Amino acid sequence: MKEIILPYAAYHSWANNLLLSSILLLPEEQHHAVVKSSFPSLFKTVLHMLDAESIWWQRLKLQEKIDRPSDTFSGDMKALSQELLLQNKRWQEWLTGANELALQHEFIYYNSHKERFKQPVYQMLLHLFNHGTYHRGQLVTMLRQLGVEKIPQTDFIVWSRKKGASLNPV
Repeated sequence: MKEIILPYAAYHSWANNLLLSSILLLPEEQHHAVVKSSFPSLFKTVLHMLDAESIWWQRLKLQEKIDRPSDTFSGDMKALSQELLLQNKRWQEWLTGANELALQHEFIYYNSHKERFKQPVYQMLLHLFNHGTYHRGQLVTMLRQLGVEKIPQTDFIVWSRKKGASLNPV
């Protein structure tokens, strides 16, 4: 399991970094420009991504009180990008030290509606990284709506080819 999830965490961070680097090249007003999507701007979409990663991190660490970064964050897109990439690094570091038992471990958490769930850590991680892919796709669509033509490819297979990584862990 770890040999699949750890590279996927590295890919997740790489893809976020690549896309955020492109977003940071835009004028600040485009970061906040209203674009039709799940979240109304590039900035709010990235802030949601940080919220999700931070919330899952806090759940994994069994924190009783869950804080949303969006409740207190007051920085610009550069600071937001740095925070998200720092959280990505935390996942990679945790995974590097984790063993198979840690990935299979079922942890209990409560969602935002106070509903109780129990799931293996590896399922949460797969959800988390898939969630990032979903919102990177939205960011790409938003960038196109803003007239950006040069958008980096962030597909997993592109990362795999660049890293020489095999999709077959055996």
